[in-house]
Amino acid sequence: MPFQYGIEHEVAFLNRQGDFSDFSNTPFSDFEAMIETLPLYESDYPQLRIGDAGIKLKRWYIEGYERYNDQGIVTSCSPKGIEIRTTIHNSIDTVLDEFVDSYQCLQPLAKKKGYTPVLTSFNPYKKAFEPTPPLTPFEQQRREGSPEKQTADIPMLTYGPDLSLSKSSLSVEAMIDTAKKLTYYSPWLVPFSFSSPFYQGKLWEGLSVRTWHRTGARPSTMVFLNDHDKMINSNPSLTQIARVPRETGRIEFKAFDTCANVALYAALFALLKGLILDKTLMGRALVPDKKQHQQAALFGFHDDEIWVQSNQLVTVASKALGDDPDRGKLDYLFTMLSRRETPADVMKKHYQETGSIKQTLLKMMSVDYLKLIK
Repeated sequence: MPFQYGIEHEVAFLNRQGDFSDFSNTPFSDFEAMIETLPLYESDYPQLRIGDAGIKLKRWYIEGYERYNDQGIVTSCSPKGIEIRTTIHNSIDTVLDEFVDSYQCLQPLAKKKGYTPVLTSFNPYKKAFEPTPPLTPFEQQRREGSPEKQTADIPMLTYGPDLSLSKSSLSVEAMIDTAKKLTYYSPWLVPFSFSSPFYQGKLWEGLSVRTWHRTGARPSTMVFLNDHDKMINSNPSLTQIARVPRETGRIEFKAFDTCANVALYAALFALLKGLILDKTLMGRALVPDKKQHQQAALFGFHDDEIWVQSNQLVTVASKALGDDPDRGKLDYLFTMLSRRETPADVMKKHYQETGSIKQTLLKMMSVDYLKLIK
């Protein structure tokens, strides 16, 4: 059985007034109107999870903070953006073809409603999300259900992808070992995607505010199991019980920043695939190393040690892939390493030219270097 792939990608927007769209200024109904117009594919189910609130009904859904009454019924949702998710595919190319098709369906509908997609992985203007009104006793109790629920305010500020890979021949022990492996090497994987150099309306000192703030509180990698006895107790979580049968065996890398380039997503999928196949790397970690991630978030490939480690990982993945056609996708990463440049470095250059965060976020969706087309 070959590898199988899926992607979830969070889209950020500017609104009709040119302001960054978030929980403070965006009605749920605006995003809901877009989602209602998009098609529902009956064949997507049961492989896609709908969720308790019923918001995650289609390939597109509103990403936000759901609120509950004392009876456990969803009463509202503070929106952050729109998430695009794919069905499960047997190749990197076909999963990204579906992703592009879904993006191109969403874009004109968003434009009609006055919303323009932009590239960022952290809200450029807000530093915190506070649920309003305060959490009810039921919601407070619900938050204790997992480490991720306890830190659910952080994703209201971040935008990023989940890249999922699975291989049926892997045992549960091998899947957990792989998740530990990717967690250990995460600080040297994430710089390829960095795209959040703005914080509180200003240029930040580093390259990924998202990585700086989420590491330690949120997982780098998560593996979905159907056996409660195999679960590992950790904070943040490394394992989670599969919520639908098709999630079983999924290895989900969650630490990348958002990318606006399909070739970069393809390269990152190939990198993860190669590292899963590799048998030489011995590093393992139960939880992400906060200090190493924050060092990467500040300096990216400008730090010699990070550059060397990242280069080694791509080289190891390339060797592990052998004559696999996906090996060629890694050339994109080797080029980035030769330039010692991440998308955030490009964003900082644009900002220095324009002095405008908004113009920079828009520019990154239009220049050839980071165009969301194949």
